[in-house]
Amino acid sequence: MALSLAKHKSFPGVSGPVLVVVMDGVGVGAKDEGDAVWLARTPVLDGLEKTALVTKLRAHGTAVGMPSDDDMGNSEVGHNALGAGRVFDQGAKLVKRAIEDGSMWRGEAWREAVRTVKESGEPLHFIGLLSDGNVHSHIDHLVAMLRRADEEGVAKARVHVLLDGRDVPETSALTYVDQLESVLTDISRKPGREYRVASGGGRMTTTMDRYEADWAMVERGWNAHVHGKGRKFPSLRAAVEGLRADKPGVIDQNLPSFVIGDGTTASGPIRDGAAVVFFNFRGDRAIEITRAFEQEQFPFFDRGARPKVFFAGMMQYDGDLRLPTRFLVPPPAIDDTLGEHLAAMGIPQLAISETQKYGHVTYFWNGNRTEPFDKRTETYVEIPSDTLPFEERPWMKAAEITDRLIAELQTGRYRHARVNFANGDMVGHTGVRESAIQAVQAVDLCVGRLLPVVLGLGGALIVTADHGNADEMYEIDKKTKSFQKKPDGTPKAKTSHTLNPVPCYIVGASGLSLANVEAPGLANVAATVLQLMGFAAPEGWRPSLLA
Repeated sequence: MALSLAKHKSFPGVSGPVLVVVMDGVGVGAKDEGDAVWLARTPVLDGLEKTALVTKLRAHGTAVGMPSDDDMGNSEVGHNALGAGRVFDQGAKLVKRAIEDGSMWRGEAWREAVRTVKESGEPLHFIGLLSDGNVHSHIDHLVAMLRRADEEGVAKARVHVLLDGRDVPETSALTYVDQLESVLTDISRKPGREYRVASGGGRMTTTMDRYEADWAMVERGWNAHVHGKGRKFPSLRAAVEGLRADKPGVIDQNLPSFVIGDGTTASGPIRDGAAVVFFNFRGDRAIEITRAFEQEQFPFFDRGARPKVFFAGMMQYDGDLRLPTRFLVPPPAIDDTLGEHLAAMGIPQLAISETQKYGHVTYFWNGNRTEPFDKRTETYVEIPSDTLPFEERPWMKAAEITDRLIAELQTGRYRHARVNFANGDMVGHTGVRESAIQAVQAVDLCVGRLLPVVLGLGGALIVTADHGNADEMYEIDKKTKSFQKKPDGTPKAKTSHTLNPVPCYIVGASGLSLANVEAPGLANVAATVLQLMGFAAPEGWRPSLLA
């Protein structure tokens, strides 16, 4: 590597490790009854408010490369910004642009998908998350592809829908169901067109596992999408309504997998000669189903007869592993990251989290790179996550992560370390406020354990978050600004991320003060880490938060 870092002009750096603590999903909320962060007992964070250098960081919208400031942030783009020190246009923005300028349709992957099905007579299949959350996907992208396929003479299409209720309101599925069904019906009225829904399921039961936490999710999706195996319903709306009736109170993300069909016949199993487009642009929950379609050696579950199909992702989800091999839109090219610079200089660094966020402090932090830049100096530690519902174990693996992190830091080996506590995000997504309160309290306790260790080693800490979630556990009516209510009068749970800023506490920066940085955001953290280590930020990076 040719990368190098210059010494900081005025600050020699702390003598010990510089630790970045990412309290995933812990934003700065309205301090109301829906704000689990404010409701939680957090003596450690409360103390930092009085003793640390404190600011707030933008963690959504254009500050993390999303199309507009109406778009919430997410863990993927948040960790990209934290690790890169700059803001890159992200998947949602890149896909929108590719559709608008037509480059998607001119690309080889789209042209090959269309050519494949026109020659075989099999349907063009679309699999992905059905919502406008713009975190993993957007329904507008799906509609654009369906319309384009129709224009290009594709006779048959099938959609395999993964219901959201996580990046959008928890029981909002029928809004998107009706929108999709309207488009499919409109196209199918034309002579020689047959566009239908084929299968689906909630995103937390079907297909969208990540980091190999629960391959059974992918298997359920594979059996429904590919083999047409599962409980059958005559329509997508009937499936949602029927499954909700079976289990009153169930939210969209937890609906079981299903198949659309008539009697014993599925409407759209994936067969030889088909083309399949996985239309999520975000990678973490797309990699495993991609492997199921593409990899010859596959030990995770019995795929049965694997159809010979053309498969493409919306984007390439893993650049190192080249997954998938074909994709509609090139992903952001992120280089010159914090981790890459430190590795080039032989500076030991540590990344640690539990399974649910392990890829965020490694893959996403390093600019969507799976492997370490230098295995001799980089240590990655994954603490296996629970598979039980997060609302039942809101402490998750925070204690185990902290135990291991302290042991690693006490070796004296690392100059930089980063840790993600997933609690605020994963429990926030359940919509259970009381559990989210406990989740935040668990993280506060762990931060309290880390502070004396790092400071005792002569180090410094940056305690922040990648986006908000637990800070807004109830849906807000945009007009009245009050909580939305369910029919029984109780507040309607919110399961998605927020547009709120995130806290940032800097501890151990003796002699330094906060700089006057315009619109500080997550991308300013990397330069701050380097300054605390005694280095100047590379040219083009967002400036340090410290003066």
